[in-house]
Amino acid sequence: MDHSSDEEIDASGSDSEMEEYENEAYEELKDGKLRVKISDESFACPFCPQRKRQAYLYKDLLQHATGVGKSRSEKRSTKEKANHLALVKYLEKDIPAAGSTSQPVGETDPHSDCSHVEKIDVSQSEMDNCEDKSYEELKNGNHQVKISDETFTCPYCPTKKRKRDYVYHDLLQHATGVGKSLSEKRTAKEKADHLALVKYLEKDLAAAGSSSQPAGKTENLSGCSQNDKFVWPWTGIAVNLPTRRAEDGRFVGESGSKFRDELKRRGFNPTRVHPLWNFRGHSGTAIVEFNKDWPGLHNAISFEKAYEADQQGKKEWFSSSGEKSGIYCWVARADDYNSNNLIGEHLRKIGDVRTISDLIEEEARKQDKLVSNLTNVIETKNRHLKEMELRCSETSASLNILVQEKEKLLHAYNEEIRKIQTGARDHFQKILNDHEKIKSQLESHKKELEMRGSELEKREAKNESDRQILSEEIEKNAVRNSSLDLAALEQQKADEDVLKLAEDQKRQKEELHKRIIRLEKQLDAKQALELEIERLRGALNVMKHMEDDGDVEVLRKMDVIIKSLREKEGELNDLEALNQTLIVRERKSNDELQEARKELINGLKEISNRAHIGVKRMGELDSKPFLEAMKRKYNNEEAEDRASEICSLWEEYLKDPDWHPFKVVMIDGKHQEIIDEDDEKLSRLRDEMGDEACMSVTASLIQVNEYNPSGRYIISELWNYKEGKKATLGEGVSFLLNRWKALKRKREG
Repeated sequence: MDHSSDEEIDASGSDSEMEEYENEAYEELKDGKLRVKISDESFACPFCPQRKRQAYLYKDLLQHATGVGKSRSEKRSTKEKANHLALVKYLEKDIPAAGSTSQPVGETDPHSDCSHVEKIDVSQSEMDNCEDKSYEELKNGNHQVKISDETFTCPYCPTKKRKRDYVYHDLLQHATGVGKSLSEKRTAKEKADHLALVKYLEKDLAAAGSSSQPAGKTENLSGCSQNDKFVWPWTGIAVNLPTRRAEDGRFVGESGSKFRDELKRRGFNPTRVHPLWNFRGHSGTAIVEFNKDWPGLHNAISFEKAYEADQQGKKEWFSSSGEKSGIYCWVARADDYNSNNLIGEHLRKIGDVRTISDLIEEEARKQDKLVSNLTNVIETKNRHLKEMELRCSETSASLNILVQEKEKLLHAYNEEIRKIQTGARDHFQKILNDHEKIKSQLESHKKELEMRGSELEKREAKNESDRQILSEEIEKNAVRNSSLDLAALEQQKADEDVLKLAEDQKRQKEELHKRIIRLEKQLDAKQALELEIERLRGALNVMKHMEDDGDVEVLRKMDVIIKSLREKEGELNDLEALNQTLIVRERKSNDELQEARKELINGLKEISNRAHIGVKRMGELDSKPFLEAMKRKYNNEEAEDRASEICSLWEEYLKDPDWHPFKVVMIDGKHQEIIDEDDEKLSRLRDEMGDEACMSVTASLIQVNEYNPSGRYIISELWNYKEGKKATLGEGVSFLLNRWKALKRKREG
């Protein structure tokens, strides 16, 4: 059977890890943290799953622990073997007396040193001879071991106890456990026979053992017909899961991931275990999901066979024989899918009933369709290739013709150029001679003109330099004045806007403060008035009780109290109306403040982020970690394209309201939401892109969840970069005023 990567790491564990696990388990057994002894004669293995746990005699438990601890099967992890070796050590050192009470009468006392050593020497010599003899019989085919390609049997166990079929590794474990057993109930011949079987399995049937592992194809699926109706995707059913009643009266049980990990350690490789809940809580049932491919079906069938071999299958569950113990499992089929219970309802939601033949036919149809499409594509490509070859040949022929014509034209052009150059050379020589004559005449005139020119240049040089400097100064001043005028006009407008905004904010803040004080005073007056009304009502009730005495003074006081009460109730109604009006005004002021905050944010967007007060886009994804991760894999140009694509993809993930990678935990007595580090998308991102990219995504998630959890889009927020928190409206206005004052001083200076 296939093993997961975790099991391969456990199987290849070092001796130091094995010894460390063994010592740790032995200390737990000695401290009494794990229960081994049930009664004087019955014991239990604390390291086997609850559903497989049973009562052992001392020698049987010792044999079981020895077989598992010294097993060569890769199904057993390093920790599991170390735990059982620690159990052997605990049984032999700490409770040997209990073991001696459980041995059959008439056997040799294991505490008699002389007889025990003598018996071991005799058994060892017998076992060596018997082991060689049994191995030869197995090689000669005197005993049947292999029943089929995947099933084996033990020829040395009694027929009534013989398991009908073993998987290769299970038979190897059984033979190892019996052959190396320390129980005196096993004879030397029995141990030697099983050691010979171990040798035969490892040397002569190793290929058969490897062939019994699932290859992921339908021809290796034994025990099921291609017309059997299964629930697809392949699904298993687990019932009778252990539950307990919680304090609120509902039933709770272990998480599905724990049971899934246990099944993975056994080599069944489920993808998920989904416990089923109803109004009473945990129903004690779960759905085991496997991969949709053929290896997934093989894992599901192996999962069902393993539980059937342990008498924990579907047939045993639905039998009417007494109370059930342990977990029962099987593969979901049509009858489970159509059942009117919690399991059937869930199966109808997640899957459909399909036969293996249907899936094979569907796969064949898809394969045929793919082949047909690829054939059409190839034909189209071949047709285009032929057309391109034809065009290429035509183009080559036309190019050859053009090259020949070009060579002819080039030859004619070169001849014409030679003729032109010869005539031009003769004409140029004639002109050169004439030029020499004229040049000599001009030289004399030139000298005269140079003398006159030098005098004029001396006179005009000073005037020209002065005039040029003056014109440059005039142009610079004109440009400077125009720039200053424009800057002054813009600054004046900005100053007016900032002052107006600051005054509005200050006035609104003062009005709001006054309204809050007025509301507090009115609330105190309202409470005092309500107390006065209650006091008057109490006095009125007292007066009503005294009315029977007929006292005229009492009646007069009642009238006064009733009148005062009515006046107080009127005042109370007026205060409530005034309070409601002030509340409406307060809401309006808050709306105005929010509008002012939005305008302040829009105004600060154009200011550099180097200032300590600015605008921050909450939930914006930082692309720098993605670019750095891509540069480690690709060149700069391709890395930028890849990083841009991945950033766009994760921005879409951040906008998806169905993706909520948060979990609620208790922190300081309060429930708080934190990032779920085990989320599938975040884990894949961390593995592919590194921790920095993952931290960038989680930071954006936290900001979006805090500032815009419903819309999941980026919003702008007034931010104090110096303190790293949301800035108040007063801080923003103060920042604008300080900036305005600084600009004003700079302009005036």
